[in-house]
Order: sequence, then structure tokens, then C-alpha cells
Amino acid sequence: MRQTGLHDGRATEPGEHEAPRRGLLLLMAVATGLSAAGNYIAQPLLDLISHDLRLGSLLAGLVVTASQAGYALGLLLLVPLGDVIDRRRLAVTLFLATAGFLGVSALAPSGPVLLAGTVLAALTSVGAQVVVAHAAALATAATRGRAVATVMSGVLLGGLLARTAAGGLSELGGWRTVYWVLAALMTGAAAVLHRRLPYLAVTADLRYPALLRSTLSLLREESVLRRRALLGALSFASYSVQLTALTFLLAGAPFRWAAPAIGLFGLVGAVGILSMTFAARLSDSGHAQHVAGAATALLLTGWLLLLAGERSLVWLAVGVVALNIGQQAVLNSSQTILFALDAEARNRINSAFATSLFVGGAIGSALASVVWAAAGWPGACALGAALATGAVTVWAWDRARPAHRPHISP
Repeated sequence: MRQTGLHDGRATEPGEHEAPRRGLLLLMAVATGLSAAGNYIAQPLLDLISHDLRLGSLLAGLVVTASQAGYALGLLLLVPLGDVIDRRRLAVTLFLATAGFLGVSALAPSGPVLLAGTVLAALTSVGAQVVVAHAAALATAATRGRAVATVMSGVLLGGLLARTAAGGLSELGGWRTVYWVLAALMTGAAAVLHRRLPYLAVTADLRYPALLRSTLSLLREESVLRRRALLGALSFASYSVQLTALTFLLAGAPFRWAAPAIGLFGLVGAVGILSMTFAARLSDSGHAQHVAGAATALLLTGWLLLLAGERSLVWLAVGVVALNIGQQAVLNSSQTILFALDAEARNRINSAFATSLFVGGAIGSALASVVWAAAGWPGACALGAALATGAVTVWAWDRARPAHRPHISP
């Protein structure tokens, strides 16, 4: 199988086209950020939704769970399609579908309808991952890490900023306004992507069942992907422990912060996202393994700083920044390596990797809640450090193993 592209009417082979312009990458980053935001806007709105739709606390909490479940399904079921369908058309279709399902949620007269709209919007929000893979395909080998980092920064910033923006919009017009505004922005993003996103033809010829089997077989057959997926899962699990436990810490003594203030403190993590370009430049220069090693060590160091931050906001902020830089560097260096494995299987590779990442994050969050109840902040720090130690160990194991070409099942 071979993948070809068309640029200004001229067919090109992978690696022959010019690197995408920075303006296009920033446009793609904004689009992916909007898509990712839909999975987080409900979190600060749960109380308003619960009162308006007369939901119990359990059903209201299921809105967040429904979003996570829908996104996981989308990673497995929809992202691989980018290897057999024009990614531009697939991304635009998914963005429009997400806008429509956000509209369903905005009009929801009851909890079940809201849950259905939430699951479906999360399912199609993986259009962001399709755009990330498209950025990797558009870039040359020498710029792929930076291209992916730029677009992925949109995904990560979208998740960080969504909660704050949703809270502000709900103050102006209620919780339904948040969904309507995002639906309108997603529709606009789809139109712009349709107009600006370059076309890349695909020649892979797989039926959908075979495509899914191929995706699932990647983790079994390709050792590089398997090790990188485990590294990503452990690092994101460690990072997710911080996201969960930090909320508990800041809400209690000695800080006793309200939810809006806790949300704003989370924006400290944006510093880590801004560091992705520097890590990507090193990865593009052939130092992806060294970047990953330094990143996992920084994750472990970050937990030592966070332990000291139990009663010090300064050490807490420094620790959060360290964890964010470490996690984003692990993510970018891993994607730089994985996207170079096989041009015709990038979406399947990304599907397998992102699903592993998501599972790790969910496990980390769940463990954090359990450990917090039993041992508080010191226990959470010990858990996060243990997971980071696991990530360091996997990195050392990965570095000691030779790289292999992938065995993509037809």
C-alpha cells in the first residue's frame, strides 16, 4: 500500500511535499481545541444542569462518565477510518456531527436525552485526533514532531480552557448557551477545515471489520507501539493522579478554595503545553528517546515537588508545571516515533496509542480517588511517583530494545 498526496494539483509521495505553513497548523490547532473542549464543558455545569433537568446527583455525574465512554469508543471505532477515507472529508464530517450532537444536548428536555447527546458528541469529537494524524502526514520527517506538537497543543489547551470558558458563558446565558456557542464554533471550524485543509489521497483498501482487526493487532504485533503505549499509559496515569488529587487538596485545609479558583489554578499547566515546541524540535533532531527519558525523570521529580506543596502554593505550582512539561514531552516524543513507523497506518497507530493513553488516565484518576480517601495528599503523591517510576522503567526497557518496522495486518 502507498499513500499519495495532492498539493496545488500536483501528486506527491510522502516526504516529498513541503512542510505545512505555520498558519495552517495554528488553524488546525484551534479546530482540535474546539473539538476537545466539548468533552469538558459539562464539568463546571453539573449543578446547573441538575437543577434545570431535575436530575439526581448520580445521573448528573453520569454526564461526565458518558463523555469519557463516548470518546473511548470513538478512538477505537472512528479514528482508524482515517487510513482508508480522505482525512479532510472524515474530519469535516466528524466536526459537523459533533456540532449537531451538541445541539441535541442544548435542546435536551431530560437527563436521558442529554446523556445520549453527550455520548454521541464525545464519540465524534475524535475528529481532533484525525486532524492530528493529518498534520503528521502533511509534515516532512524533519518537521513532523513540531507539526504534531502545534496541533496537539490545541487539543490540550482546549481541555484546559473549556472549564473556565463554560463557567463564564453559563453566567451570561445559562448552561444551554455553552452548548449552543460551541456547536456554532464547531460548525464554523468544519467549514474552514473543508476550505483550508490540504487533500491527501489514500490507497489503503480495507473493509471496516478488517480495519478494526488490524488496529487491535498492532499492539500485539508491533513491539515499538506496545512499549510506547505502555509508557504513555503510565505517564498519563501519573499525570491524572495530580488532576484528581489536586482538586481535593485545594478544596480542603489550608487552602479552602472555591471551584472557580481551582479551575483557574489548573491553567498553570498551560506552561507545560507551551514547552511542547522545544521538546518537538529535539525530537525532530533525532533525540526523541532522550526527550522521553528526561520527561519521565521530570515526572518523578514533579511528584517530589508536589509533596512539598501540601502547604506551599509555590511548590505546588512548580510541581504542576514540572508534571505538565514532563507529560507533554512524553506524548510528543512518542507520537514523533510512532507516526514515522508507517505512513499508511498512522490513524490506526494513533488509535491504539491514544486508547492506551486514555485507559491509563482513567485508571490513574480512579486510583487517586481511592488512595486519597485512605492516605490523603502524601498517599496520592506516593501513587503518582510509583506510576512515574514505572514510566521511567518502561523508557529504559524501550531504549534497550532495537526498533522494528511495524507488521501491519491487512
